[in-house]
Amino acid sequence: MPDTELLLNLAKHAGLIAAAALILLAISPVQHAAAYRKSHLYTVFLIFFFGFFGIMGTYSGNQIFDSFANLRAMSIITAGLYAGPLVGTGAGLMAGLHRLFIDPWGFSAIPCALATLLEGLAAGLLSRRLGRFSRDWKVTALVCFLAEGVHMLMVLTMCRPFADALALVKIIALPMMLANPAGAALFMHLIKVLFDRKEERESIQARNVLAIANETVRYFRGGLSTASASKTARIIFDRLAVAAVAITDTRAVLVHVGTGADHNPVGQAIRSRAARAVLAKGSAVYHKNEKAIGCRPQGCPFNSVIVVPLQKKRHIIGTLSLYGTKDIALDKIQFKIAQGLSALFATQFELGDLQTKEQLLAHTRIRHLQAQINPHFLFNSLNTIASFCRTDPQKSRDLILDLSSYMRKNLDSSRGFVSLSDELKQVRSYLAIEQARFGDRVQASIDVDPDCLQWPVPPLIIQPLVENSVKHGILGHENGGRIHLRIAQHDQMLAVAITDDGAGMTPEQVAAVFRVPEMESQDAGVGLVNTNLRLEQIYGPEHRLAIQSEPDKGTVVAFSIPALAAAA
Repeated sequence: MPDTELLLNLAKHAGLIAAAALILLAISPVQHAAAYRKSHLYTVFLIFFFGFFGIMGTYSGNQIFDSFANLRAMSIITAGLYAGPLVGTGAGLMAGLHRLFIDPWGFSAIPCALATLLEGLAAGLLSRRLGRFSRDWKVTALVCFLAEGVHMLMVLTMCRPFADALALVKIIALPMMLANPAGAALFMHLIKVLFDRKEERESIQARNVLAIANETVRYFRGGLSTASASKTARIIFDRLAVAAVAITDTRAVLVHVGTGADHNPVGQAIRSRAARAVLAKGSAVYHKNEKAIGCRPQGCPFNSVIVVPLQKKRHIIGTLSLYGTKDIALDKIQFKIAQGLSALFATQFELGDLQTKEQLLAHTRIRHLQAQINPHFLFNSLNTIASFCRTDPQKSRDLILDLSSYMRKNLDSSRGFVSLSDELKQVRSYLAIEQARFGDRVQASIDVDPDCLQWPVPPLIIQPLVENSVKHGILGHENGGRIHLRIAQHDQMLAVAITDDGAGMTPEQVAAVFRVPEMESQDAGVGLVNTNLRLEQIYGPEHRLAIQSEPDKGTVVAFSIPALAAAA
C-alpha cells in the first residue's frame, strides 16, 4: 500500500476517534463526572477513557508485515500531557497490554506494547515540567512526533530480522509520525475547548451566586417574611436561567416569580408535593418529572423542579424552589447552586439573629449606664437644692430644672442618635449639679466648634466620660480640679477630648478598660468600659477610646467618630 493511501487512512481514523471522544465527553454523565476532578474515581475514568481510545487506535490503520500501522500514540500522549503520569501510564498500560494480547508472538508486538506504555509515562512526567503549556496543541503535536520517532527506533532495535524491521519502518514511519501528532493535537484542542467552555459556564454561575449573595444579604437578615422572600426571589429569578422561583414558609407560599404563578398561588397552602417532602425530610431534591413535582392543576407548565430547605439553626423554616419547563431546562449545576444558596441563606438567618442580639445588647449597655445614677447622687442633689431654697431660691429653681433635664434624658436615651447639642445639654446639667454640690472643687470648661452642634452622636456617649473624670479624677484630690471638654471637626471626623488634672490612672487601670470581662470591677467606673464597647460596636475598633493617664497627673480621654457612620 502506498504511503499516501496509508496516511490518508490514518488521518481519516484520527478524525473519527477525536469526534467520538468529543461526543462522549459532551454527554451528561461524563460532564457530571468531570465535576469531581480531584477524586480517585475521576482518575480511573480518565485511564479507561484514554485507554479505550488507545485500543481503538490499534484498529485504525492496516496490518503490514505482521504488524499494525496505528494511532495509539494519539490518545496515550494526550492522556499523559492532559492528566499527568498516573493517567498516562494507566492508559498506556491498558492499550499496550491489549496490543500484546491480540498478537503476543507478532513481529513487533513487544516493542510496540512497550513503546505505548513508555509514551504515556513520558508524556505524564513531561506534563509536570511543562505545567499549563502541556495542554497546548502545538506542544502535544511536537511531543507525539518525537515519541513516535522513538517508537520507530525501538522497532528497529528490538525486531528481528533487521531487514524486515527496516522494511516495516520505511512504510509506516512517516504516516504514523504525521497522523498521530495531528490527531493528538486535534484531540487535545477539542478537550481543552470543551472544558474551557464548561469552566466558563461554571465561572458565570459562580459570579451569579456571588451577585445573589451580595444583593440578598440585607433581606434575609431580617428573617423569612413575605417582603424578604419577594425581594430575594426576584433577584434569583433575574440571575439564574430558570422558569420560575418560589419561596415558602412551613405552611404557605410566600412568593412565586415567573411562569405558572396561577399553579402556585401566593398566600395559599403549599401544593407542590416536592416542597412538602423537603419540609418533612429536610433534604434537597431534584426531580425531572411532573408526577414528582405534584402540581395539582391540569396543564401545569413545569417538567422539572429543584427544591432546597431554608434552615435556621438546623430547623427548617421554609423552602426555595426553582422550576424548569420544556423551553428552560434545569440541570445539576443549578441544583448545586440551589444547595449553595440554601447554605448561604441559613448563614444570613443566623447573622440576623446575631444582629438582633447585638442591638439588644446595645440597649442593655445603655440601661446599664442609666443604672449608674447612684441613689446617693440623687439624694445629695436634692439636699443641695433644698439648702439653696432659703439662701438662693433662683439657684434652687435652676438646679431643679437641671436635675429634671438630667433625669429625663437618662431615662429616654434608648433612641438611635441624638444631636451633639442635646448630648451637651446633658453634660451641662450634670456639671451644674456637681458644681452646686462641691463648689470650686469642680471647675469645668466646654469648648465646642459651633459647626458640630447638629452632628448625630449616640446618646450617653460623652456625659459618662465627664462623670468619670469628676468622680474618679478631680474629686480624688482634696482641692478638686479642672475638667476641659474640647469638641471639634477634623478631617471629616468629630474629635472629642476630655482632659482633667485629677488623680489619674495606673497603666493597669487603663488596660483594664479594654478588657470586657472585667467590666464590673473597674476602679475607674463602668462609664469608660461601656462607652468604649459602644464606640467599637457602632463605628468599629479603630474608633475606640484613646486614654493617656498617669497617677496624680490627670487623664485625657479622647475618641473620634466619622460623619457618615454617625449619620447612618
